[in-house]
Amino acid sequence: MVRLLVIAAVICVMSKMALGRWPWEFLAPKPTRAQAVFRARKLLGVGSEASHSDILVAHKRLIATVHPDRGGTNEQVHEANAARDLLLDELPYQSGDH
Repeated sequence: MVRLLVIAAVICVMSKMALGRWPWEFLAPKPTRAQAVFRARKLLGVGSEASHSDILVAHKRLIATVHPDRGGTNEQVHEANAARDLLLDELPYQSGDH
């Protein structure tokens, strides 16, 4: 039994070294657009009924806290911008929108 555990551990380590991922990471489901939208809504703190202006206000509020001039990082700003863009893309098109 111990031999089997040692073999499994060696295979896991070799997989990590050769492929850069643990074996169980290959079994994880790929993120979907719905999951990305959920994470974007959570990041900006808006609900599913949020309007164009609600998303922009939430984005401004988040940027004010994560901007590099205020102790945040560029990565956080890029993540906030991506969340804003994704949520704006998800809004239904209405006549008069530009």
